[in-house]
Amino acid sequence: MTVRAIQDHYQFEPRDTQHHYGDNMLLYIGWDHHTLYCAAHAFVVSPQQTLQDLIDQQIQAGFHQHPDFEQLDWSTVQFVLNHEPLQTDFSKTLAELGFDHKSLLRFVSPELKGYQGAHV
Repeated sequence: MTVRAIQDHYQFEPRDTQHHYGDNMLLYIGWDHHTLYCAAHAFVVSPQQTLQDLIDQQIQAGFHQHPDFEQLDWSTVQFVLNHEPLQTDFSKTLAELGFDHKSLLRFVSPELKGYQGAHV
């Protein structure tokens, strides 16, 4: 379904473009099969931080409330960045791994199926 503005010539500058974030970027992160979080979380991150920093800082802060979080084995977690499998190297920076502004990072924990196995 297309959307039409009420006014002709409705123009605006989106507030989520890269230049509004300086040296940082916007990153969306979702935990698949854990629908307690119904959508990906949005984070402001530095492209110079490592994947391990992302886990220790933003992912920890955003997902630690889930009962499964403490059981995560990060060595078995599968990452998908912008619909492509991500070869995990926890020491590389996000920029080196191909992250860019408004990327979507999804992660799957094969051994965990959500709260009480219910994908919640």
